Amino acid sequence: MKILALEASSELASVALLVDGAIVARRIEGASRHSASVLHQVRELLADAGLSVSALDAVAFGAGPGAFTGLRLACGVAQGLALGADLGIAVIGSLDAIALQAGAERVFVATDARMGEVYCAAFEAGKDVVQALSPIRCLAPEDVELPPGCWTAAGSAFRVWPDALYTRFSDRLPVCLDGLTARADEVARLAAGSAARGDLVSPETAAPLYIRDKVALTTAERLARGGRA
Repeated sequence: MKILALEASSELASVALLVDGAIVARRIEGASRHSASVLHQVRELLADAGLSVSALDAVAFGAGPGAFTGLRLACGVAQGLALGADLGIAVIGSLDAIALQAGAERVFVATDARMGEVYCAAFEAGKDVVQALSPIRCLAPEDVELPPGCWTAAGSAFRVWPDALYTRFSDRLPVCLDGLTARADEVARLAAGSAARGDLVSPETAAPLYIRDKVALTTAERLARGGRA
């Protein structure tokens, strides 16, 4: 199985190439705003492996939720590559990728969504597979509810909102991995399963996962939350 994956839902973007179970990846700081950086790294990964895009089984991208600009970038690059090589696309949730990276069976992922909110969901994870136990939601940190039992906490929201999240649930969060961000490595691993199952979409229908439509607060909303105009 040969999968090229892109992930740009946060400031630390990455690209990864999975070939028969082995992964080579590159990190790109701030690349969510620089498509040229992503394309350059993609070309180098493929060249180093001696592969063309047409030799791949699928292209994958981290669909979010996350930074709108980064999601559109990853989706657009994946679409362009897949269209040119007549490949299907694996659309992989970025929270799913974090859950797999956490390396635990029960993972509660929460990432900072800006605007005083977090994206969160609960997952069960195994070897190169994750299953969502709840829908992804966008909530104020104080409105987040942890499902019953103990969980491994993962994601930036636990660092940004420690009192509202980690401290409040610390008796049921024995491990907190607040430095994890979605990576192309896990996107590729999850995409390999999607490709094996035939669970791919056409480039024309691939789309990011938007949990909310707003990208910024109005002045009135910022003032209502104690911010400045």
